[in-house]
Amino acid sequence: MKEYWTSLASLLGVLAFCQSLLQVIFPPELRFACLKVSNRVFNLFSSYCYFDITEIDGVNTNELYNAVQLYLSSSVSTNGSRLSLTRALNSSAITFGLSNNDCIVDAFNGVSVVWEHVVTQRQAQTFSWRPLPEEKRGFTLRIRKRDKSLILDSYLDYVMEKANEIRRKNQDRLLYTNSRGGSLDSRGHPWESVPFKHPSTFDTLAMDPVKKREIMEDLKDFANGQSFYQKTGRAWKRGYLLYGPPGTGKSSMIAAMANYLSYDIYDLELTEVHNNSELRKLLMKTSSKSIIVIEDIDCSINLTNRKKNNNSNTSTRNYYDPEMRCGSVPGPGEDGGNSITLSGLLNFTDGLWSCCGSERIFVFTTNHIEKLDSALLRCGRMDMHIFMSYCSYPALMILMKNYLGYDESDLDADVLKQLAEVVDKAEMTPADISEVLIKNRRCNPKAVSELLEALKTRANRNLLQNGILREKNSEDIMEDEEQEKRALESPPNEGSEFEEPCKKQEDEDEEKMK
Repeated sequence: MKEYWTSLASLLGVLAFCQSLLQVIFPPELRFACLKVSNRVFNLFSSYCYFDITEIDGVNTNELYNAVQLYLSSSVSTNGSRLSLTRALNSSAITFGLSNNDCIVDAFNGVSVVWEHVVTQRQAQTFSWRPLPEEKRGFTLRIRKRDKSLILDSYLDYVMEKANEIRRKNQDRLLYTNSRGGSLDSRGHPWESVPFKHPSTFDTLAMDPVKKREIMEDLKDFANGQSFYQKTGRAWKRGYLLYGPPGTGKSSMIAAMANYLSYDIYDLELTEVHNNSELRKLLMKTSSKSIIVIEDIDCSINLTNRKKNNNSNTSTRNYYDPEMRCGSVPGPGEDGGNSITLSGLLNFTDGLWSCCGSERIFVFTTNHIEKLDSALLRCGRMDMHIFMSYCSYPALMILMKNYLGYDESDLDADVLKQLAEVVDKAEMTPADISEVLIKNRRCNPKAVSELLEALKTRANRNLLQNGILREKNSEDIMEDEEQEKRALESPPNEGSEFEEPCKKQEDEDEEKMK
């Protein structure tokens, strides 16, 4: 045993001597130069090239590192064997990531690339105003040399685009409103926000399925139409007008559009905007990929139809007169100092200032489309007009599915026939029908019977009102015809009241002549 330890100590001494001799013969500078030369020789004959993407570039965070981490999370969740899980601030989703020193293969346009997540310990730090993490993190991208141009020109841009899309989907959507009286918040922004949690989707929206599909396709074409709008020289925006009776689902439609496209919503309250300049500033502070909403535009400020308001003065006025450009907007002293003009609102939706952002949707709602000026209704401002009608039979079936879990196959054929016959005559809004179903949701058969009874009652009332209205109209027509007949049958001398002033005038003229 003693001999063993003696031989081991001798071996260690020899190794220490060789190491010290090696350091004398091959100093660190020489070893570093040899390593550098060997790497160059290896790279010269290798068919691959490598790119390092570090987490921190100097003292700033590398945005490309975060983008790659988000982009790989979509592939890692299905292909990775060992994953790291994270959840960002203001995010509703869990993000998957590569574990330390793990690899994953990705493909782009038929080209394979290898990503490796490299994590090493950072050397001892000197004094720094911004302490760095103890671990040094980064991604290494390995590609073939012949694919270098493709990867650098297109692949990294693709990674950034996909990362932004994932970030937007994972992040909670926000609902903004302009501050009262044009005031600014603590960060100097004119918008205040809260998380947007509205559950409405196109699946739950009570509307004709054909019309819903048309709207969804139009929204999808808009969201994917960046190249189209650039090619045609148009601003990347689109306007929608939702009109119809109250309770037909206009606000639910807006929420469904936001959830479908993952856009934020800016609810613009025009009564809190003092002038056109403030309106432009609010537009400048909105973000891309957002929906700007002006609800009940016919009630917000007085922007009524100029043709109706100025029907008696059309011969002496033109569009360039101040009142014609402003609609019938009250002066600064009326209506609390609001001086927004129709011209300012038109420029807000379709003027030069509307192009200060991209991928924006303008949505206007009204209960009375006839009150709106035709300049607001034209394409380019309100591109798509969507009539939110009373509840139809297909919309009724959607509500039955939402509230009662009933499909058409779950209902009796006789009940379905009665519902189909009476729903159009009843002219009930989806909000009214929803209330009937909500009150009786604990007992589905009772809910169906109550709904059928409510529809029949409303249909009979509408039928009675329409009959009274037709009878009244016919009486008015008959009365007008009788008055016209009496006027035609009356003798000519009954019009002497118009002849007496003429006789008096003739008598006065004769006296003057005498």
